[in-house]
Amino acid sequence: MDYSQSMHEADNPVISPWESSPVLGNSTLVSSNITQNTFSAEDKSLISDTEEEYNPGLQSITNTDAIIKHQSQISDTTIPVDPSHQTQLQQPKEGHRTEPQRYHRSRQQSQQLVGLQYKLQAKITGLERIGRKDPILRFDVHTNLPKFRTTQFRDVRRTHSEFVKLAEHLISSNPEAIVPAVPPALSSAGIGTGEDEARVKASLQRWLNCVCTNPVLMRDDEIILFIESDFGYSPMLRKKQPATGVRRKVIKQFAPPHDDTPELENARPIVKALYLGMMDAGHKIDKLVKARKGLGFAESDFGVKLGSMHVQELHQGLANAYRKMGKTIQTTGDYHAAQGTAEATTIGDSMQYFSQDAFIVKETLTNRYIILRELLQAQQLTRSRSAAVDRLKVGSSLRTDKVNEALSALDEAKNNESSLLQKTLRVTNNLKLEQRRWFIRTVAEIKLSIREYVIREIEAERRTLATLEIIRPDIRAIDSSGGLSRLGRETHPAARRTSLGSSQGAKGDSWSGVPRRSDQINRSISSSLLLNFPDDEDGDRFSGKTNTTLSIVKESGDDADRIDARNAASRLASATFP
Repeated sequence: MDYSQSMHEADNPVISPWESSPVLGNSTLVSSNITQNTFSAEDKSLISDTEEEYNPGLQSITNTDAIIKHQSQISDTTIPVDPSHQTQLQQPKEGHRTEPQRYHRSRQQSQQLVGLQYKLQAKITGLERIGRKDPILRFDVHTNLPKFRTTQFRDVRRTHSEFVKLAEHLISSNPEAIVPAVPPALSSAGIGTGEDEARVKASLQRWLNCVCTNPVLMRDDEIILFIESDFGYSPMLRKKQPATGVRRKVIKQFAPPHDDTPELENARPIVKALYLGMMDAGHKIDKLVKARKGLGFAESDFGVKLGSMHVQELHQGLANAYRKMGKTIQTTGDYHAAQGTAEATTIGDSMQYFSQDAFIVKETLTNRYIILRELLQAQQLTRSRSAAVDRLKVGSSLRTDKVNEALSALDEAKNNESSLLQKTLRVTNNLKLEQRRWFIRTVAEIKLSIREYVIREIEAERRTLATLEIIRPDIRAIDSSGGLSRLGRETHPAARRTSLGSSQGAKGDSWSGVPRRSDQINRSISSSLLLNFPDDEDGDRFSGKTNTTLSIVKESGDDADRIDARNAASRLASATFP
């Protein structure tokens, strides 16, 4: 697998899972910004010499002013030059030319650092699962980060639990970054199904894309160990969050400290509301799925019992209707059970994941409040120790040991305050960008999940409608008067007009008059998984056009195809699926 071309491609995480990491120069980290001020005067001379040596065009441009000035001086005063003196002047020039050769390697490396784009790309290639055991994911990695042993890693194998360990470490050791929640190891589609494997691989691929494109997380040392370890991975550096356990719960009871960043101050209540709302919606969807599956089982049982009634029925038409109706209701029950599974897969799993992800974001913002509280405590401690030093200054008697102890304590408090201030600024500046990206990503994923859920629901209802339409001729053929279709009516027509036209054709639903869109939708799995499945036979199509024109259904010569109040009920149930 050749990754050389991917290093020069544009960053586009939506189209390809091989996303490009941000440019190093665009990073907001204070510690990772590379500016020209960080180079010393000697380094600047080396870089300038390198530019003059390997870019003569640049040399001619930069030395234009000096040449013009030198020529003007020569034109003003002409000084005769001795040949011996001229040779002595040429020797330093030659020595100056040979000097950059000794620093050729260091200058070339320093020149390459300017504008270098660090990238870390990972692509999942396979999933190995044995029953309900922890699945093993196989993926390839390509990077140009300097700390890695090589640029390509093929067939890296990691279990799902190792992904969870890595995520826990990243959350604890990087308070300035938002780490996405690790997707579950299995979905509601069922273990062993193709949809389950595709969903697990796609969700973990999105997680890897978020981690590998994050300018903070991609430089964590544990990422190197996670990729380069030959066998089971376990974090070497176990860092804890700013506060855990009972202390964290007690701190949450107090009012948050004053926040000078309204963007982050307003983000935490929104994230908390999203976390609670998604969790509540997930519980309600679980109840809906349970009720839907119960309905399917009850319908299947009812269909079996209804079909058995044709044995004791003497009327031939009614017996045939019992048998056909029993099979149809049994099939409808199976469809409802499958619909419940689809609801749990499309929207149920998504709600649970969004709830977990929002909880991590909420705790990350809480960690920032804890750091702010620690900074305020450090500032208060610095003021108290400074006041103690001032009291010693105005005291009548000075003891050397006490003065030294007070000064060392003051220096320690100032250093602690300075480090906490830098940490707070770094966390605040990065979280402002992180929460914006998180909101954009979460909104897009929620819209995609809702769209997939709606499409699957429409397909399930249309399939149920087409199944019920199959027994319409048998119900109407119970007797010559039209069977149950004329129930409660006094006037019986001499010749019953039966409409057997299909309402679910290739051009759309005939009962609604809305033409179906042209592009093919995927019924078995969401289009977000970037997979291609075979076309469905019913011709159900959608298109991405924004301007949808409602066309009126053309009336044919047959009265049965006319849409009016008389045929409205039959139009609602006139669908056929092969």
